[in-house]
Amino acid sequence: MNIPAQAPLHLLHTAAVGTLATHARQPEGFPYPSVLPFAPDERHRPTILVSRLAEHTHNLHADPRAGFLVVDAPDGDVLNGQRVTLLGTFEPVDPTPELVARYLRYHPHAERYLVLGDFTFWTMTLGRLRYIGGFGAMGWLGGDELDPMPALDAGQEEALIAEFADELSDCCGYQLIGVDRYGADLRQNSLRKRFAFESAKPDRETLYAALEDCLRRRAN
Repeated sequence: MNIPAQAPLHLLHTAAVGTLATHARQPEGFPYPSVLPFAPDERHRPTILVSRLAEHTHNLHADPRAGFLVVDAPDGDVLNGQRVTLLGTFEPVDPTPELVARYLRYHPHAERYLVLGDFTFWTMTLGRLRYIGGFGAMGWLGGDELDPMPALDAGQEEALIAEFADELSDCCGYQLIGVDRYGADLRQNSLRKRFAFESAKPDRETLYAALEDCLRRRAN
């Protein structure tokens, strides 16, 4: 195994869409791939918003086991780009105000689907994942190895976003949409960017300093 530190985690915060592979009901047992938006939750796990009528939703109800592929190849060279394949199970989750607010920060246009009342949130519980970051940089991880640190709760994240959102927007036109112990997620227009911290931040003081560094670098 030769995986750069936190590389799979950062990739899950960089990409906006992934490929969901469920088990088809008809014809039974075949892989059924779908492309759809996702947002990482506080544990970096994909959260999806799906219609109750969608074929992949019916498949998940019948068999929650799934694969989820995320790719980042901005120059079009997929074989030299980053990709991670997640294996695990998807489960429906309650649309708490915190979950909805976080998802809409990542996908603001999804609000039109929520008003229909037909869409539900599902989050993936990770069993294993395989990361490939180019030649010689690849390997398997257990789901619990992705992030061994305690996650920020929604209140902590929202407080940090509130403190830095206006400054980032005023200085460089970025919207701060997510914060975790390893980086910050930014959006400018429709493009998402990941600002990776140099090391994990265990407390509010170090997180605050890292976000100040992010603001300083984006302003220059």
